[in-house]
Amino acid sequence: MSRGKSSRRTAVEYQRVIRYNHHMQRYPLKYAESGHVFISQEDRLDRLVDELVDRNYAMDFCLALDFDPFFIQRLMMAGFLVMSTRFARYSSEYLLLPKLHTTRSVLFFPNLHIKKSIKRFVSRYELRVDTDFDDIVDRCVAVHGDDWLTAPLLKAVRSLRGVKTVSARPISFGVYRDEELKAGEFGVLAGGVYTSYSGYYDEDNAGSVQMILMARHLEERGAPFLDLGMPLPYKDDLGATNIPPGRFVPLFREGRRRKLHKPQTLAL
Repeated sequence: MSRGKSSRRTAVEYQRVIRYNHHMQRYPLKYAESGHVFISQEDRLDRLVDELVDRNYAMDFCLALDFDPFFIQRLMMAGFLVMSTRFARYSSEYLLLPKLHTTRSVLFFPNLHIKKSIKRFVSRYELRVDTDFDDIVDRCVAVHGDDWLTAPLLKAVRSLRGVKTVSARPISFGVYRDEELKAGEFGVLAGGVYTSYSGYYDEDNAGSVQMILMARHLEERGAPFLDLGMPLPYKDDLGATNIPPGRFVPLFREGRRRKLHKPQTLAL
């Protein structure tokens, strides 16, 4: 993420630069000095998302200051991939970055492509769901750093796992070989839609196998698609389609109303 002038402000100063957009519109958006839409607890998030789509909001990120876990899960249920960052490199204050991608990578399961070079490795691994969440999150931070997986964001994410009534639940997927965790990822399950946040692998091909087995697992349980977030070449290779917000949001809302069923055995 590019950090401009506003990212160096303190939280108090940042609130002072919020200004309202008074143009005639269905929902009043609030803007920061940087031009990013600012979101608060008081916002009606589905209406806000509709306005972002209708106005062709050109930025990937919105901004927020509230790390309340239940506010964060509301953002997740609205279709945002919730990230975070520091105000400045050595600041002790953090900024929440709800991301509604201008282009979203989505895997529709019939399009899943398994390369011939990977197929022979699939049977070597076992997929386990939500068995080592904390270890997988810690490995993701160790591998990728905490530039956006900040401490206050992860604290909120972990706290949501202890609440049975939340609509958006953080979960993890891991693949094991000889009882050892070899690759994993974590993300958020909002109704029937799983959004991938971050992953890692400890040996070649394990990461690809983990994504393949995860996709098959979600398909078997009745998920409508796999939300992969930001488009990247390896996701394209898997068969993902890149779609605009105007297409993603209705698909997401339909999917979040689903309830996944118990898995059966699905042949690869």
